[in-house]
Amino acid sequence: MTMTAQPTAMTAPRPWTIGPVTRTDFVRYQGASGDMNPIHHDETFAKAAGFESPFSVGMFQAGVLGTYATDWLGAENVRSFRIRFLEQVWPGDVLTCTAKVVKEYQDNTESKVDVELECARQTGGVAVRVWATFVIAPGVVSG
Repeated sequence: MTMTAQPTAMTAPRPWTIGPVTRTDFVRYQGASGDMNPIHHDETFAKAAGFESPFSVGMFQAGVLGTYATDWLGAENVRSFRIRFLEQVWPGDVLTCTAKVVKEYQDNTESKVDVELECARQTGGVAVRVWATFVIAPGVVSG
C-alpha cells in the first residue's frame, strides 16, 4: 500500500446544530435501533440508577455525527469510522457537529481524506468524537 500525503485542499462543512433534543428523540432512536434499555426513557428507572433523568443512547449522537459526515462526503465513501463516547447527552441539550480535515492522501488508486468529527453539547463538552476515513468522490472539494 502506497500512501502519499497531499496538501489539504478540502474544507470542512459548516457546523450543523440540532436540538434541543428531547426524550422523544431518544425513544425514536431506541425503537429504530432495538436498544430499549429503560435508562434512556424511564424517569423512575434512571433516577433509581443515580441519574437526574433519562439520557441519550450514545449511538444517537454518533448517528447524528455520521449523518453530518456522510451528507458531506457520501455514505458509499466511508472506509473507516472510529468512535469515542465522552459525555452523556440529556433532554434539552443542543448538539453541534463540526469537522476538521486532518489529511488528504493517495492510497494506491484512491484519493482519501482523514477527518476528525465532534458532536458537542451547548456546555462546550464533547459528547462524541469520531476519526474517519473517506474516499474522496470526484467533485467533492469542500463542505
